[in-house]
Amino acid sequence: MKTIFRTMFIAAVAVMALGCGSTGTKKQAETAVVVDETPTVSVQQVSAREVPQTATYTSTVQAYVKNNIAPQMAGRITKINAEIGDFVKKGQILAEIDKAQLLQAQLQLQNLEVELQRLKSLYEAGGLSQSDYDSIEMQYNVAKTQVDNLIENTTLRSPVDGVVTARNYDAGDMYTMSMPIYTVEQIVPVKLLVGISESDYTKVKKGDSVEITADAIPGKTFYGNVEKIYPTIDPATRTFTIEVVVKNPYKTLRPGMFSRVTVNFGTNNNVVIPDVAVVKQQGSGERFVYVLNPDGTVSYTKVVLGRRMGAEYEVLEGIEDGAKVVVGGQIRLKDGIKVTVNE
Repeated sequence: MKTIFRTMFIAAVAVMALGCGSTGTKKQAETAVVVDETPTVSVQQVSAREVPQTATYTSTVQAYVKNNIAPQMAGRITKINAEIGDFVKKGQILAEIDKAQLLQAQLQLQNLEVELQRLKSLYEAGGLSQSDYDSIEMQYNVAKTQVDNLIENTTLRSPVDGVVTARNYDAGDMYTMSMPIYTVEQIVPVKLLVGISESDYTKVKKGDSVEITADAIPGKTFYGNVEKIYPTIDPATRTFTIEVVVKNPYKTLRPGMFSRVTVNFGTNNNVVIPDVAVVKQQGSGERFVYVLNPDGTVSYTKVVLGRRMGAEYEVLEGIEDGAKVVVGGQIRLKDGIKVTVNE
């Protein structure tokens, strides 16, 4: 009896093992089907077109001219005629300095002028040597130069049309030559100094038009022109500087404003691809694109990208005009694999 039960138990175990083996084989077969399934991808045909070669840089608005107004010598300030924020004209009197020294110099000049006229008559009559006449004439010229210099340094005028941005003294103060009495900045026009990549050095020309926007004036675009191109490259930043001038007739842009300058380097005819087609290789900065071949396989193709335009990239190298690139389903792809195109 025990022998019969042992035989039945062994038979049951064998049946169970056979069932499990059959199930495992079935699962392996199903898994094999999944692994061997051809990936399905979405593709897009790309083409070449004119691509604007623009770049945007940050800069700060500067006054076209900035003048520090101060006399060449110390003296008492007798009049202050302008305040911070005042718009002044070229030649307008801003401040006056004590004129005691000027008056003395003017009296001395008058005396020398009388003496010069007297000696001139004597010289013309032959009663004075050439050297003596030249000596008194030189004294007169020196005195006149001194008077002119004192006039300029006791009556301070604005050298430009501009706005007063600093006043460091009050009437009655003694000017000590430590800082200017006024700072006047010309803001019609204004200028911006922009650092451009050295790779674009040959693309920039004097007179090129640029666009400027300022964070302080949202929604407004200003236009300027390249007035100067600095001749050297900064070895630390690998950039060169251009000077952009904006007419600014309404004085809207003010010195110190943070701005963005967009420079147009012309156009290039290059292939443009959607950004979803670009695959970044892990561990490097290289970019790749899967290109669909006529035989239904894909090639893992390295590309050199240019400018980004919204959801598209300009391609400088790697993709030909009319190529079909994979834009969906790249995760399961590898070079040379057969794919099914999702129509």
